Amino acid sequence: MGRANVWLKRTFIVVISLIAIISLLLLGFSLFSHGHLHQQEEAEREIAVIHVMYVIAAVIILLTIFGAIGVWKEIRWALIVYAVGMILSSLLMLGLNIQGLASQSQVRQDVKKQYLNLLPLVNATEFLDDIQTELECCGLESYRDWKFNIPNSCLCTDKSTNPCVAAPRNSSLFNSQMGDEPIMIYEKGCLPYFIEIIMSLIRIVLGVTLGVMLLWVSTISL
Repeated sequence: MGRANVWLKRTFIVVISLIAIISLLLLGFSLFSHGHLHQQEEAEREIAVIHVMYVIAAVIILLTIFGAIGVWKEIRWALIVYAVGMILSSLLMLGLNIQGLASQSQVRQDVKKQYLNLLPLVNATEFLDDIQTELECCGLESYRDWKFNIPNSCLCTDKSTNPCVAAPRNSSLFNSQMGDEPIMIYEKGCLPYFIEIIMSLIRIVLGVTLGVMLLWVSTISL
């Protein structure tokens, strides 16, 4: 690189520092998401996406370290490692973005098929209980998926924002209730909400990788 202008050095370091910060945020988001999903056996696809995020964030952080050291200390081999890694990683991220954009419809269908295989719902699992409480929904496509064994996690609360309906009178919710007061449960199923969460996660990964790739390519001109 030679005796580069100090301002070019500083500009380069600022850009790759920004890339490193974005990568650290991606890594933090991955850790948070993994911690939220690691107890959910049904969330295999989401865990796989998290693993990809780990790898992307770790590689980017490592390469930015090589780039910063190489440009500031003018170490040729470190700059070569950074440049080669930048090119290969940019091509990989471009391929992932193209594939991700093209496969969103297929991902929706695959996720829907995966969770519909759980039907018929017989007993509430911890996974479904948590999802129903958090997303204010009941069943996969509707509360009818539970037949007559509707769990308490389907019960509407005073703060519920999603639509509620009266539970069927012959459901298990009425076993311990006296009187004719209706029991309100969430009307809509959880699957549409859960699919949107997965798609949002994928879009975040694609957006971050595209942004990092554009920033990375901008270092070529420095």
